[in-house]
Amino acid sequence: MFSWMGKDDSRRKEPEVYKDVADGLKKLYKQRLYPLEEHYRFHDFHSPALDEADFDAKPMILLVGQYSTGKTTFIKYLLESDFPGIRIGPEPTTDRFIAVMGSGQDGIIPGNALVVDPKKQFRPLSKFGNAFLNRFQCSQLNNPVLNSITIVDTPGILSGEKQRIDRGYNFSGVLEWFAERVDRIILLFDAHKLDISDEFRRAIEALKGYDDKIRIVLNKADMINHQQLMRVYGALMWSLGKVLHTPEVSRVYIGSFWDQPLHFDMNRRLFELEEQDLFQDIQSLPRNAALRKLNDLIKRARLAKVHAYIISSLKKEMPSMFGKDSKKKELINNLEDIYEKIEREHNISRGDFPDLKRMQEKLVHHDFTKFHQIKPKLLENVDHMLTNDIARLMQMIPHEESMKQETPSVQGGAFDGMNDSPFGLDEQRRWKGEGADAGRGEEDWIVGRDRYEYDEKFQKLNPVNGKVSGAVAKQEMVKSKLPNSVLGKIWKLADVDHDGQLDADEYALAQHLIKVKLDGHEIPNELPDHLIPPSKKGI
Repeated sequence: MFSWMGKDDSRRKEPEVYKDVADGLKKLYKQRLYPLEEHYRFHDFHSPALDEADFDAKPMILLVGQYSTGKTTFIKYLLESDFPGIRIGPEPTTDRFIAVMGSGQDGIIPGNALVVDPKKQFRPLSKFGNAFLNRFQCSQLNNPVLNSITIVDTPGILSGEKQRIDRGYNFSGVLEWFAERVDRIILLFDAHKLDISDEFRRAIEALKGYDDKIRIVLNKADMINHQQLMRVYGALMWSLGKVLHTPEVSRVYIGSFWDQPLHFDMNRRLFELEEQDLFQDIQSLPRNAALRKLNDLIKRARLAKVHAYIISSLKKEMPSMFGKDSKKKELINNLEDIYEKIEREHNISRGDFPDLKRMQEKLVHHDFTKFHQIKPKLLENVDHMLTNDIARLMQMIPHEESMKQETPSVQGGAFDGMNDSPFGLDEQRRWKGEGADAGRGEEDWIVGRDRYEYDEKFQKLNPVNGKVSGAVAKQEMVKSKLPNSVLGKIWKLADVDHDGQLDADEYALAQHLIKVKLDGHEIPNELPDHLIPPSKKGI
């Protein structure tokens, strides 16, 4: 009579086909993880339920810093344009959270309207109330940078007496909500303002658990000279060490992210290289978005499992009739013992457990008698997702990433301004017109500029039939004190005709490449066309 139900079950055991990684994540969350979260009230303790918009959203960048550290100016620098609602000044000008998003039409969407839009990922923010929503908006504009990413500007974090004034909403809670969902968190510091206020400290603590997303920028570094910059950098690292509480040294990008002339340009090259590294990190976000969302779902699933064990353990310890209030207080006070018991029984790492103090604060407001006992089927579904379904999605990621690598991830604004000009980098991330790239596009062979010096050295080597052997050339080349591996590479590039000897042109080329390396530039893997000696062009 019920044979059709058995057939249906067998069909469901077959692996489901997903259109892409995002589609797979949506279905896995809805079918496997969400029931566990709902059953054990995960959303009341940790994070609101995820919507489809969370999986479809473009990569987000969250900017955090004290007032006047250049957060809004940083966005303007990336976009190379203003955005609706922009305010820049030395005082705390940005007094709200602004999500800067791409759109075909410029405009501003107020917070209350934004959190009811099912196509946007901000619906859960309604829980922070009108006090926050009145300080939240979406600035939309037509900008190519925003076709790939969304940037979130935050209010300047206060210092001194100002930080004692309540904002009217849970500022740290909002930051934590964004931290869970964004792809990159950029902490900005002013070279003249390294003190970490109490509110800034609380903000950084709200970002704990998302250390892999954090990048630190020391902004306005052009306002100090080289000696002062060394001292400021050391002071910043010391301050961060006290707040982040990690043994690893944080990566700090040093620069001046605005479109004004540099005050001290002695560090210009350093700023340019740091900027390129930061831009490359930002440009990788769309390509790695699927992997980041997958990673975040795994972290959420592990936390949800631990949460289920905690809630069921508390339920199990509660009396059925009398003494419920006293037992509840006892269980909250002894929550660490419950943590240790779960850790032993289920072999779970302590790093997967929620913060003890915060969990105790949350439990005070809940009725333990309404908690549920452990339900093995829900846990089995999540375990199956982690061991089988996630592995299938992981196999799809390389294909998706290869599809996205065919075109640059983030285009437009400051990302294109340097690459399409003589001031950018070439394909091998070398500065155009410098080092081995110098002389490109010129009529004369650049090596010929120092040819007199190179020819004089060549003649002293007593060439035979116009050429010197490798052993003879080595005696002169090792005087550069470069490692043999580098000199071997230079030799292979300079020996254009591959006869194991160097003529005058090839020897001059070798000396030129040695000079390029000694000047601090990289040696190319292949000899560029403009460095090939004119006499060897046909080879």
